[in-house]
Order: sequence, then C-alpha cells, then structure tokens
Amino acid sequence: MSDLAAARARYVELIAKRERISSPRLLGALAAVPREDFLARGPWRIKSEAARSYRLTPDADPVHLYDNVLVAIDARRKLDTGLPSLWAHFIDVLDVRRGGRVVQIGCGLGYFSAVLSHLVGSKGRVRAIECDGRLAARAANYLHGYRNVEVIKGDGCEDIGEPADVIIVHAGFSHPHPLWLQSLRPRGHLLVPLTQRDREGAALRITRKGKGFEAEAVQQIRIFPGKGRGVTALDDRVADWWQRASALAPLRFRGIAQGLPSDG
Repeated sequence: MSDLAAARARYVELIAKRERISSPRLLGALAAVPREDFLARGPWRIKSEAARSYRLTPDADPVHLYDNVLVAIDARRKLDTGLPSLWAHFIDVLDVRRGGRVVQIGCGLGYFSAVLSHLVGSKGRVRAIECDGRLAARAANYLHGYRNVEVIKGDGCEDIGEPADVIIVHAGFSHPHPLWLQSLRPRGHLLVPLTQRDREGAALRITRKGKGFEAEAVQQIRIFPGKGRGVTALDDRVADWWQRASALAPLRFRGIAQGLPSDG
C-alpha cells in the first residue's frame, strides 16, 4: 500500500472511530473521494479544530490532508473547508439514501458534494448551491466528473429548485428559513447550524412529520455566517426562542419549526 493510500485508510478509520460511524456507504464515500481534488495545489495552510492559527504543510504531498484538519480557502476571511469529522457526523445523522435528492446551501469547493454524490448514487441528485461566484466556479470545475451533481451560483434562501429529501446548510443562520422547511419532502431532513453574531450555536436536524416538524439539537458548532434573502428578517422574533432552544441542547424538543413565522 502506498503512503497516500495508507493515509486515506487511517483518515477514514479516524473519522469512523471519533464519530462512531458504522455506515459502510458513508465510510466508502469518504474513502473514495480524494480530498486534494477539491483544493488548490499545496502546500496548504491547515489547522486542527482547537488551533487558533494555521500551519503550513512542509510540501504539496496530499498525505498531509488526510487528517481531521481544516484547510484554509481564504485565510484572511477565516474561511476554511469543513472539518471532516464534523460534517461526516452531520451527513451520517441525515440518513442520505440511494436515489434521493439532496440540496446543499453553501457547497464551498465541493468536497462534501462529492461525498454526497457517492451516497445518492447514479439515480440520485445533488444540487450544490454557492453564493460566492469564485467558489462556485471552482466547485463546478472540481465536480465536473460527478454527473449527478449540479453546481448553482445563487442564493439558497431564494430558490433551491424542487422539493428535497435532505437539505444540508454549510453556514450559520439565525433561524431555519421558511423556504427550506417548505421544500422538505415528507420525512425529509434539514440540517442547519443556528448561530448568533459570534458564530457560536448548535446544529439542528429538523424532520418533516405530517403537518409539522420535529427538531433535535445535534451538536454545538462555531461556523462562518451565512448570507441570503431574509436571513436577518426574523432575528428579533426568534431571539427568545433561540435562547430557550440553546439551553435545551442536546435534548430533543418538538414543534419548534412549526411555529416559525413567515418572512414574506
């Protein structure tokens, strides 16, 4: 086994052990997608989850990417790739099925779009939405060979296309946008990080059940803030609710999404 292949195997084993992931399909997808294919050429600026500053990899050998590290996309903006273990955990709890339709809000450079592509298979579809034109163009280039992935440069708070089985939001918002809730198919799942202005908050998994929704706080999170139509429209109206919901994590609570007002 080559050094790179061994590093990839350890990477998958590390994520599986840390997040207690047993899904062969998800672990297979993580093993199949080369992380270096969704980044600029190295050396790379990387940091661990707890680190405050980046360190530069010694060279451009992709072996350095196969660890549970953040990789800088734009260090000046503190914009990084998603932490592999964190987003693998989120994808795991969303129960992404073969043939399903997945929408990503904020796909970044497309690495997790490729992982999701493997999970939905050739009969499924992934709609990867990115509001940053430069990131969207790079993601479209990196994902060129993934025929079941469509990269859209646009606002995921305005249009996500037809209803979806899974919607996964890769940025922090003050509330679940009504469009996302309305676009969930029956028994569909939405994963959205609910954060305040300091980027701190909790990721919620919201499931459509009959005429209402059930929500569960999955994990505390600190994440880059999202942008889009209506993002701040509900801030004042959900402030009290968010304080209560934050205090409840990680307990399960029902009906919270059903009572959210529309922002028009």
